[in-house]
Amino acid sequence: MAYIIEMLDITKDFPGIRANDAVTLQVEKGSIHALLGENGAGKSTLMSILFGLYQPDGGTIRVRGEAVTVHDPNVANALGIGMVHQHFKLVHNFTVTENIVLGLEPTRGPLLDLAMAGSKVAQLSKLYGLDVDPNAKIEDITVGMQQRVEILKMLYRDAEILIFDEPTAVLTPQEIRELMDIMRRLVNEGKTILLITHKLKEIKEVADTCTVLRRGRLIGTVPVADTSEAKMAEMMVGREVNFKVDKGPAKPGDVVLSIKDLCVKNAKGLMGVKNLSLDVREGEILGLCGIDGNGQTELIQALTGLAPIESGTVSIRGTDITKLPVRQRLDRGLGHIPEDRHRHGLILDFRLDENLVIHTYGKPPYSRYGILDFEAIKKNADRLIDEFDVRSGQGAATPARSMSGGNQQKAIVAREIDRSPDAFVVAQPTRGLDVGAIEYIHKRLVAERDKGKAILLASLELDEILDVSDRIAVIYGGEIVGVVDAKNTNENELGLMMSGSVRKAG
Repeated sequence: MAYIIEMLDITKDFPGIRANDAVTLQVEKGSIHALLGENGAGKSTLMSILFGLYQPDGGTIRVRGEAVTVHDPNVANALGIGMVHQHFKLVHNFTVTENIVLGLEPTRGPLLDLAMAGSKVAQLSKLYGLDVDPNAKIEDITVGMQQRVEILKMLYRDAEILIFDEPTAVLTPQEIRELMDIMRRLVNEGKTILLITHKLKEIKEVADTCTVLRRGRLIGTVPVADTSEAKMAEMMVGREVNFKVDKGPAKPGDVVLSIKDLCVKNAKGLMGVKNLSLDVREGEILGLCGIDGNGQTELIQALTGLAPIESGTVSIRGTDITKLPVRQRLDRGLGHIPEDRHRHGLILDFRLDENLVIHTYGKPPYSRYGILDFEAIKKNADRLIDEFDVRSGQGAATPARSMSGGNQQKAIVAREIDRSPDAFVVAQPTRGLDVGAIEYIHKRLVAERDKGKAILLASLELDEILDVSDRIAVIYGGEIVGVVDAKNTNENELGLMMSGSVRKAG
């Protein structure tokens, strides 16, 4: 059989860790080939080697049957290989067209010819159904549209082999469906797609073949049509995975987190949250669901002190925290797992052990008389790394920036749960995580609930909201349009409420 890509016995070492251990990957032309594995399994490393970002320490790469050495991404581009990274590489104050031609600027004589480039971008956009405005500025378009710009960047450079690294991690459910359609269209036009993901549902929906990695080693390659989600999950994690959340009935007690008549402005200066009231009780998980952009972000930022409150009150166990700065809110018993782990969850240039005490470094045992005790900080990190299975090349000393997204997320969850606050505000806790990590984080959230904590869980994943929540509040246009019992509702009813078609009294 002729393969368009062959990576044979690829080995790659980083200090203290073997990221790829004699991995072989063979990809058929015109197929969608998924690369599945836990966070830190070596998927992104393998694809970064194919794209020329890393050099392998051993093994051979063949493209269209020819052995090649991919020194850098320019060589990859010349071979027809393009890559859409998990975190997009776009200049925000440039237009779509300016971003696409960056490095390949078209000229007419001595002058830049953006008009010609714009018309080629428009043609490609139309051909592949991408629906992108070539003249729009990146800062003015949605995350889903930004991803399409990254796809157009590859197509503009005549890429034939397209690598997608966790492409749905930042997309809404609707954008995910649209991306799947785009992928099918690309394959119908003769492209080959390599899809790095750990979302089994998406692999079943769109991929032809799936290669599974675990801890840097190849576990196997299987045809997707003949392999169940449960089997792929078992190959990925090394054990049977429970897709349902094990939890007993909630035993809600007193109100812990109380939100009354809250009004918050959004980034455009309009009212993003309007007279919103909610109570979260001890011993319960209250799910917050809605289509992205309906006020969830503004609400969470207002609760956690990241955005000013126009009017209304927020209190924890009867103590008004409406006007308190972030640190004082945390000291009053608030925990926050943020939706944007890079901006609000971690200091990327700090080490892992430093990030794990970011809220508590000023208190014993981590400091005495204003002097940090690095031994105590490292001991704390070693304990949490072990308890929450945070995988990192250099342990406590690993720079947060160099960790995989899923392990960054596990570190944030470990830090917040270990602080044991009275009320948790949890936003997208499993975004970009594999099934094993999702199962673990859900288990930890339920354990906190059972300890009597109050948890407000905001997620765009309806499965997660239905599985983990005890009650579900639906937000639409900055208002709560209904509160329902999780066990007495379904995706269809929630979908109607999320679109504003149905309202229910809580």
